[in-house]
Amino acid sequence: MKKTCIIIGAGLSGLTAAHELIKNNWEVTILDKGRGVGGRMATRRAGEARFDHGAQYFSTKTPDFQAFAQAIIQKNIAKEWHLQEGDTSFSHARVIGTEGMSNIPKFLAEKLNVITNEKVVNISESGGNIKVITEAGNTYEADAIICTTPSPQAIELLQKSEIATAEIEHLKEINYDPCIAVMATLKAQTNIPSPGGISLKNGNIAWVADNFQKGISPVFSATIHATPAFSSAHFDDDLTQIGHQLLSEIPNLIAPDSIESYQVHRWRYSLAAERYSENCLVSKSTKFPLIFAGDGFGIGNIEGAYISGKSAAQELIKR
Repeated sequence: MKKTCIIIGAGLSGLTAAHELIKNNWEVTILDKGRGVGGRMATRRAGEARFDHGAQYFSTKTPDFQAFAQAIIQKNIAKEWHLQEGDTSFSHARVIGTEGMSNIPKFLAEKLNVITNEKVVNISESGGNIKVITEAGNTYEADAIICTTPSPQAIELLQKSEIATAEIEHLKEINYDPCIAVMATLKAQTNIPSPGGISLKNGNIAWVADNFQKGISPVFSATIHATPAFSSAHFDDDLTQIGHQLLSEIPNLIAPDSIESYQVHRWRYSLAAERYSENCLVSKSTKFPLIFAGDGFGIGNIEGAYISGKSAAQELIKR
């Protein structure tokens, strides 16, 4: 009889963990509170325009993740993006989705049992079985749980479920920076240098990308990411005013008269600024297998999320 696992969160960590478990004859159900998969590997549409408004690209440092990247490049799910050679922080090619960053998690989710719009609100254990209840009132049962949500959400779930686990203190060590993203549909191309991405060192803007040059939008469009400091200070401000202010700060890159329309998105848990040092966190105080994973563990970012999800699955398989 197959072992069963519920994975909370359909970002890269959760999807990677699912594939690793399924390879080892586990049955997996992924539950996600959002409308789609991928978490911050997100691409939005506005008419014909497309925007990568979350993660912009990823690097590959470890052999396993390099092999993963090459596999999805060969399948035309992803491609290399050669950012400015003069910037030492971009000394080697990055990887992006061919049709946007969401292209990658959507591909990974194709053959998985992913249920979206299912926010987990309670976990309980009875007679060796784990029961998960969602906000919609649905119940799922399994032998094990991998939780890949940002740590504040994981802590809230544990507390609401009245699960007393010493690992909460470790989860509290993980801290995230927010990010405000502006997505502008344009009438003309930007002045962002080829190949369409630039990090800014001063002011309230950390990053600007030309999605047309990037090759993911058939019409002119740009994405702006505010700095963590600005995002923290203005997270709850009026979105229209925030968008106007940030766009007005870079007329040299995006001409004011080229702006057709814009949207603003808040990422509350954009980047794990302080992470837990191990690749995942195994609960030792619960009666049932419970493992925490995500980009708040190990090396962080997209590569860290992949490694963390795979490590969590391997921990379950060992048990």
